[in-house]
Amino acid sequence: MIDGYTRVCGVIGNPVEHTLSPVIQNTLAEQFSHNMVYVPFHVENDEVHAAVEGAWALNVLGLNVTVPHKSRVINSLAALDDLAAQIGAVNTLVRTEEGFKGYNTDMPGLYRAMSSEGIRLEEQEEAIVLGAGGVARAVAFLCASRDVGRVYMLNRSLEKAEKVAEEVRKKTGKDCIVPLPLDGWKELPEKKYLVIQATSVGMYPDTDHALIEDAGFYDRIQTGYDLIYKPFNTRFMQLVREAGGRAYHGLKMLLYQGIIAYELWNDVVVPEEMAEAVYEILKEKTGIRDER
Repeated sequence: MIDGYTRVCGVIGNPVEHTLSPVIQNTLAEQFSHNMVYVPFHVENDEVHAAVEGAWALNVLGLNVTVPHKSRVINSLAALDDLAAQIGAVNTLVRTEEGFKGYNTDMPGLYRAMSSEGIRLEEQEEAIVLGAGGVARAVAFLCASRDVGRVYMLNRSLEKAEKVAEEVRKKTGKDCIVPLPLDGWKELPEKKYLVIQATSVGMYPDTDHALIEDAGFYDRIQTGYDLIYKPFNTRFMQLVREAGGRAYHGLKMLLYQGIIAYELWNDVVVPEEMAEAVYEILKEKTGIRDER
């Protein structure tokens, strides 16, 4: 029941009407019996600073931030977590005495999602990342932080991949990102790789394409992780499975980035069985059927 003691959290974005975050956060609040409600806020691109100031004045407990505000919100914050500063993107605001502090829970969320599937980044000597945009850049920092030995970044623009590699090297001191053109996989050792698909290619409604269509590429994939979760079976995932590999979609990343935000706001630890229960609700809401 909403009353005078109810704490408010929400997500700001443009657009934001499609978000699944209220499913995650309100389900967790119900499970914990926390007097908290979570709602989406549509915020225009030039109103981000006003939105953050207004949320602070209204005693909002915390906010998630989605596209296209993840970088522009930084100038409105009182403090920034180290990982968010490295990546240059914030998706969670936590209330402090001085103002909101910005965090990035996307990459820790991806790490926990992969770990829940038995994929341990620390055990990867080599991995492949598809793309060099904002999400792929964040994945590169995650791989560096988890000591993946070598990360081959395949991208249409080699220059963009080179820029990411240099940025990771400067900020982490680790020279582990190897930029390559899109067909650079042909020059790699013939072995099985973990491949993280970090582009928007194949996302609904344009679901008939993958960034790489060559069957020879998929023969080299042991595990393919597509950060897209709609559709639940992307073209990339189909090609991975046809070649005999395991394939996963990005819904668990969405789940765990939300769980980490909830933990930060409420100073709790969400047990794994509760995470699985919320995941089942998410699958039901989206019509997802897990396939391996």
